[in-house]
Amino acid sequence: MPLNIPPAPAAAERSLSAALQSTTVRSPHPIYLNRGALRPVLPLPVHRLTPVPDPTGAARSRLTGWRFLLESGGRAVGAAETMLTPDGWAFSHFGEGPYIASTERAVRRAEELPGTYQPRLLSIPELYMLTLWLHSDPTAEPGAGSPLPQDILVPLAPAPPGIAADVPVRADTLLPVLAGRLTITAPTG
Repeated sequence: MPLNIPPAPAAAERSLSAALQSTTVRSPHPIYLNRGALRPVLPLPVHRLTPVPDPTGAARSRLTGWRFLLESGGRAVGAAETMLTPDGWAFSHFGEGPYIASTERAVRRAEELPGTYQPRLLSIPELYMLTLWLHSDPTAEPGAGSPLPQDILVPLAPAPPGIAADVPVRADTLLPVLAGRLTITAPTG
């Protein structure tokens, strides 16, 4: 079934457009930026998994930005991310590497799954991991919520050792495995 891809906030799109047109963006400029016109496609909200679960033991996440694939000549050649600041949306950085192709693969495979989902990205920086998060409520507010047990997570390649990349897994199966790998340190006073 098709995915219900939510529109990115207009301010996030404007900040990305300005960055693509700017010659003074301080983010490293990957080589693909010199290849002509780039078109932002596949905007996905990026949520960060909080290593400390809520009191019920459920996973929590928070919106940190929107990631866009950058297309040139009909293929994705990079990514750009915006971030939420106290003043609104701002350009964060350009990206390249294996997550670009892995995101495209995961989205294509997700479109073949039964049911309709809202695609998001779930970042787990402590594990150097990114997943395509298929939210089971396709009409949900894209910036709100945390993974539900019935949601599907697709670890993007490269995934941490012992985690299969590109394989859809229910959140209630994968999140306990990830939680066991997260090191939670109590604050010192």
